[in-house]
Amino acid sequence: QVQLVESGGGLVETGGSLRLSCVASGSTFSNYRITWFRQVAGTEREFVASISRSGSTTYSSESVKGRFTISRDNSENTVNLQMSSLKPSDTALYYCAAAVLFLPATAPSAYNYWGQGTRVTVSS
Repeated sequence: QVQLVESGGGLVETGGSLRLSCVASGSTFSNYRITWFRQVAGTEREFVASISRSGSTTYSSESVKGRFTISRDNSENTVNLQMSSLKPSDTALYYCAAAVLFLPATAPSAYNYWGQGTRVTVSS
């Protein structure tokens, strides 16, 4: 099993930047694909970005492509989501999730382990 803890959320103005972190413990981190999702109250969780177990391959949703960058450091058991050019529509609770997957999966049901979430609010 793996435990995930997100951090780095906060309040930022439109056009600003934030870096979210997801720190893992409890199992071999490099065995897991890590994916970020976000959720607005009353809606389903939305895929944001995913990174392969080695970190060599990333995949992002069209809504964040060119603005968000996902990266990982397996020596630090950490995945980061660097967010720039933020928009009010990026406001959400952001979760990281883990699963033993070779290929990216955008459905939340594909992931076994979840953090508690970190809130991002972008003011207009």
